[in-house]
Amino acid sequence: MTAAGPSLRISVVGLAGAGKSTCASFIEEYARDKGLAHTRVKLAAPLYDLQAEVYRRAGAPLREGAQDQVLMEALADAMRRIRPDSLVADFTSRLAGAGASGLIVNDDLRDPHVDAPALRAHGFRVLRVTCDEEVRLRRLDGRGDPSRADRSTRDIDLITPDAVIDNSADADTYRSAVHALLGSWL
Repeated sequence: MTAAGPSLRISVVGLAGAGKSTCASFIEEYARDKGLAHTRVKLAAPLYDLQAEVYRRAGAPLREGAQDQVLMEALADAMRRIRPDSLVADFTSRLAGAGASGLIVNDDLRDPHVDAPALRAHGFRVLRVTCDEEVRLRRLDGRGDPSRADRSTRDIDLITPDAVIDNSADADTYRSAVHALLGSWL
């Protein structure tokens, strides 16, 4: 069993393929190693649910963890048209169930206008992950997503980070940088 420990909320932002989910995994690894309570809360959980339902209704297979980015952007657009804060309202309700202590990590913040201010209001620090463009594109090619789109991250630079980590090198270097940052934040 892990101890609650200090409270820290981190939202990892960056372009698709930069290493946001890997960063979140390293954060969870750090928390486990330190015996800290931790949880990952996805802002886009409703979009993943809807994506799965669309593929199910279409009678098409969808690999676990795959992102049809064109579809996800269209679903996000529709939800935001109906209610601009719909995704972050759902997120905050799930966040309330995550508890107030320990490490809480989010790895899919993209919207600087509605979602980012709401996460900041809930105490999230923003960690920006970057990498060389060639490396990022190579990683995306290896993921095998049904479609790719970068429109949802076009305003990512409007989200001011509290820290920036480059993920262009090997996994051990990246892990060390993430763990060092967490050590300074805790």
